[in-house]
Amino acid sequence: MNDDMTSGLPLILFGAFDRHNFGDLLFPHIAAKLLDGKRLIFAGLAERDLRCHGGHPVRALAQLAAVYRERPVDIVHAGGELLTCNAWQAAAMLLPPDQAQAIIQRLDRHPREALEWAHAQLGMPALAPYTVSRGMFPHAAHVIYNAVGGMDLMERDPAMRAEVLANLRAADEVSVRDKRTQAGLCETGIAARLIPDPAVMVAELFGETIREHVQAGEVARVRSAFPKGYLAVQFSAEFGDDETLATIAEQLDRFAQRSGMGIVFFRAGAAPWHDDLSCYQRVAERMRASAVHLFGSLVLWDICALIAASSAYAGSSLHGRIVAMAYALPRINLRHVAQAPGTSKQEAFISTWDIPGMPSAVGVNDIARAMEVALAADREQLRNAALQLAARYREGFAAIRARLNGINRPTANR
Repeated sequence: MNDDMTSGLPLILFGAFDRHNFGDLLFPHIAAKLLDGKRLIFAGLAERDLRCHGGHPVRALAQLAAVYRERPVDIVHAGGELLTCNAWQAAAMLLPPDQAQAIIQRLDRHPREALEWAHAQLGMPALAPYTVSRGMFPHAAHVIYNAVGGMDLMERDPAMRAEVLANLRAADEVSVRDKRTQAGLCETGIAARLIPDPAVMVAELFGETIREHVQAGEVARVRSAFPKGYLAVQFSAEFGDDETLATIAEQLDRFAQRSGMGIVFFRAGAAPWHDDLSCYQRVAERMRASAVHLFGSLVLWDICALIAASSAYAGSSLHGRIVAMAYALPRINLRHVAQAPGTSKQEAFISTWDIPGMPSAVGVNDIARAMEVALAADREQLRNAALQLAARYREGFAAIRARLNGINRPTANR
């Protein structure tokens, strides 16, 4: 990337878009669109090139810290559940899946060794590496957190929590995407504004790009194969035990029989601890319905198009749901049996922003019934909610842009 192509202070757009995860790949596209004219540098914890999946060429934060240690720069955290991602998780998710499995088996039960390994991998000693310390960039003009999440930060390791809170207190602007994160920070004296997740903007900002992907390639073939529509289904690898997969298969069979829709499985993330293609293959083998498709593409815009063209969404991915919200589609999230109700980032966001009556995160034994409830939602209400969310995000991001431009504009902390 050429920092001299445009004028103005360089802006490091920072986040977890150094690995394949649906929402994280979306964030820099949305921020770049709304920061048109800024000199953007896309940064993660590792140097990566995700353009083959619709992402960006990403530079490593530790290397950028060396380049800009004596130079002014703006830093914007682009979004996501950044406040609770520890160094071990961050470093492991950046590995190729085969390497990650071996490292996780070797170190997951040895926290001290895991942390030492993670620090060596990342080239920095942070406990919460997706939150930038001002000490890394002493001449930073602004450090901003945009619509980040951290709904269980107060329950995390005390040392990591203290590091995150110190970094937030040193920031110039903090906004969060759910009320639970906002309330937790408020208890510590940090006043964070509340705005929706950036992905609520996807239909407004990238509608034409997504329409092109709907009308071509694998998405077009899926639409042709399922003229009565299809349910876009996704779930992470933690749902991969035999009993859970059998229940998912039975529930999706029941839904397909009642609705006449096809079932299309897709991956919302290929990084470690995300989605596993073999889980979809195993659940498809257990299903009686013939109208089943395993969507192969990992390209960001293909995934957006698959959801946008669907009749509804069901999955564990928060951003699968948010894209469905942006397209005014019925949606449910899946909750693993080990997850207590009301304790997930999905439920924190849903309780803050989704319409009354839309199912939240449900157990896998309740998929068919919950989808019927979701499909009964008033479509005009869904469309209005999508427009309102996009308007709220635009309003919230305008305050960030004003701050970057040196305009201190008061905004309501809603």
